Amino acid sequence: MTLWDGDLPFYHQSRRPAGFSVPLLIVILVFLALAASFLLILPGIRGQSRWFWLVRVLLSLFIGAEIVAVHFSAEWSVGRVYTNTSYKAFSAARVRAHVGLHVGLEGINITLTGTPVQQLNETINYNEQFSWRFGENYVEEYTEALEKGLPDPVLYLAEKFTPSSPCGLYRQYRIAGHYASATLWVAFCFWLLSNALLSMPVPLYGGLALLATGAFALFSVLAFASISSVPLCPLHLGSSEITSYYGAAFWVTLATGVLCLILGGAVVGLHYARPGALRTFLDQGVKNGGNPARGASPLHFNNQQFGTSELTISTNL
Repeated sequence: MTLWDGDLPFYHQSRRPAGFSVPLLIVILVFLALAASFLLILPGIRGQSRWFWLVRVLLSLFIGAEIVAVHFSAEWSVGRVYTNTSYKAFSAARVRAHVGLHVGLEGINITLTGTPVQQLNETINYNEQFSWRFGENYVEEYTEALEKGLPDPVLYLAEKFTPSSPCGLYRQYRIAGHYASATLWVAFCFWLLSNALLSMPVPLYGGLALLATGAFALFSVLAFASISSVPLCPLHLGSSEITSYYGAAFWVTLATGVLCLILGGAVVGLHYARPGALRTFLDQGVKNGGNPARGASPLHFNNQQFGTSELTISTNL
C-alpha cells in the first residue's frame, strides 16, 4: 500500500444495501412461496372453514418465518448519527455524513452516507459487514478493511468490536447473540412440533408446544437484552456520539413470543374449560367437509328381487 497525495489509497468494491442478507432473502422467499401455495388451494375449501384455515395457516407461517428470519437480520440493535467527521487517515479533510451501526446476532453492519453523497470529488456511500458467527474470523475481516483503506468512521466503529478492544463489545454482543440464536432455533423446533400436534386430536400438547415456542422466543430477547445491564463503551464520531437502541428485529421477536404465549394459553385454557368447543373449533374444517348440506333429502331405492324382504338404501346428497 502506498500513499498518494498524502492519502491512503481506496480500493473500490461492490456494496450491498444496509441490512441486506442473502439468507434472509431466501427465508422470506421460501415462506412466501408456502403462503402463495396455500392461497392457491384456498378456493377449494368449502364453507366458513375457508376463513378459519386462512387465518390459522397464515398466522402459523408468520410465526415460523419471523423466528427464522431474525437470525439473519442486522436490526437487533441500531445506532444512527449525523456528524461532521474525518474521512481518511493522514488527511485533514472532513465530511458531513450519516453513520449507521446495525448489530445482529451474527455480526455488525456499518454504513456511511455523505450528506450530500458527492463530497471531496467522491461518492460517499459505504456499507461494510463484519461477522463473528461460527466459521468466520472477525479479526481477519477487520484486517482486510484496513488494507482496503476504508474511511475512518467505518474503521473506528469496526475497531471497537474487535476482541482486543478494551471496550469489550465483541465479547458482550457475540455471547448474547449466540445464546439468542440458540434459543430461537429451539423455539423454531417447538413451532414445528406445535403445528404437528394441533393437526392431531391432541390439542393440549399442541398448546403446550406453542407456550414453549413463545417462552424460548422471549428467552432469546432476554439473552440479547442482557448486554444492556453492562456499561458499554461510548462511541464518538467527531463531536457526536452514537446512541444504540433496540431495532425492529428485537421488537418483532418480542411481539411474536407474546403472541405465541397468548395462543398457547388460549388453547390450554379452552382444553380444561370447554374441551368440546375447542375440539369442534380445531376440527371444523373436517366436519364442515363431512356434514351433509342443509335441506338434503334422502333417496330410497327398493329392491324386491325374488320376493325377499325389502332392502332400502338411503343416500344423502
